[in-house]
Amino acid sequence: MQLAVRRSAGLVALITTSAMMTVTAATGCGTRLPSSAFSARPTPGSGSGSGSGSGGGSASNGSQNPASDTGVTPTQIRIGILASLTSPVGSTAFSGPSYGAQAFFRALNDSGGVHGRTVAATVCDDGGSGIGNQDCVHQLIDHDQVFALNATAALDYAGADYVSKKDVPDVGGQPITTVYDQYPHLYAIGGSSSPRDGRTVGWNGTLYQSTEIFRFFKQRLGSARAAVVAYNQADSTRYASQLAAGLHAEGYHVVSQTVDLALPDFQAVAAAMKADGTQLLFDAMDTRGNAALCNAMDAAGVSVLAKVTNVENWGESVRDDYRSSPACRNVLWATSSSRNYEDTQYPAVAQFRAAMARYFPDQVSQLSAWDLEGWAAAQWLTDAIGSCGANVTRACVETFMNRPQPYDAHNLILPASFVPTPPPTGTTHACLNAARWQDSAQGGKGGWVTQVPDMDTNCFDVPQLPYTP
Repeated sequence: MQLAVRRSAGLVALITTSAMMTVTAATGCGTRLPSSAFSARPTPGSGSGSGSGSGGGSASNGSQNPASDTGVTPTQIRIGILASLTSPVGSTAFSGPSYGAQAFFRALNDSGGVHGRTVAATVCDDGGSGIGNQDCVHQLIDHDQVFALNATAALDYAGADYVSKKDVPDVGGQPITTVYDQYPHLYAIGGSSSPRDGRTVGWNGTLYQSTEIFRFFKQRLGSARAAVVAYNQADSTRYASQLAAGLHAEGYHVVSQTVDLALPDFQAVAAAMKADGTQLLFDAMDTRGNAALCNAMDAAGVSVLAKVTNVENWGESVRDDYRSSPACRNVLWATSSSRNYEDTQYPAVAQFRAAMARYFPDQVSQLSAWDLEGWAAAQWLTDAIGSCGANVTRACVETFMNRPQPYDAHNLILPASFVPTPPPTGTTHACLNAARWQDSAQGGKGGWVTQVPDMDTNCFDVPQLPYTP
């Protein structure tokens, strides 16, 4: 059995109707090691790079710290955050990671910073365009002279090549495109085991998806019949074919449905699902399409065991997005490789919630899994900086990022690393978290309820399927 570091279970196509624009996003779960696979982490404040969510300690004061690298002064470290805040897919689609990261850094600074330095985080909105992204990259690197990038969530990361050529660490980014499986110095929130040599994506242009999501639902719900719905658009149909391949590999009977992007006939899709006895529903569509499909399903009386969405849609917006389809809303499931932002029994989640309420109270009603992953990304970069002591350099940070020991952001994400491996073969040991929306949760307010005892032990030995992105 091969243990690979996060091979995502596929790509999700997010499509805007007006701009006819698409984006692919790495989803769901990672093929990452459970936390028991590595030794105990250093304690917070030890100076060995395990800074806590409320601060990394102040082992050094500013007068003892050198101006050791670009963006590093004796008292401050400048960080850039790339975010498509005003992208064609909506103002909230890619904002979550930036809020989570900013909340972490504000809490960190209020607790003394990391080894006597505070973090100055600058957010640049690239507008969701490649040109805007390149402008932001040049603004942050050339003008603002940032030390590193953090919690990137860019619809079109056109500036990735420049970031890599400038040797700027980009830590904890969302792999919305394939650049995190191509360029060195770029570190996705879920890790990567591909060569990342800057020449080709993955292994000579090939990536791999593992099938733990499909195995999980088969074992958990006893599902055997699945449907995959996509738009008649290239990226959407490509991802749908990957979903179908994974489902087939796990022994599902699969019905694939394609609808017109401009005039989708979801009533026909609902009728086909009802006739086929669909139990599990996957899609390669945007939120608008998903909401319309759910409306059609409720109107036709179509009942499934689970309508599976992804981490990008794991958020409070479900109340509004699916307001008109309560039956479908209550079978929404999401999978990820991070903790449920509702699960405050985990100290790091509780710290995240408290900081969001303090620094971004207006965002609390719009929380999502991506906000939490932005917090985890900031924790990761802070721990990497903390490992350097007073002499903070990009080389030191990247030594921490490239170390063989997997990292879990203080129990917020499944352990991830960036150790290159040969092309995956055979099976991999893959873990995932899963939650279901329930209107009855939180005293009737509704919320996401975790459906596994512990994501670190909710693991499967599953095949790895090659695909060309």
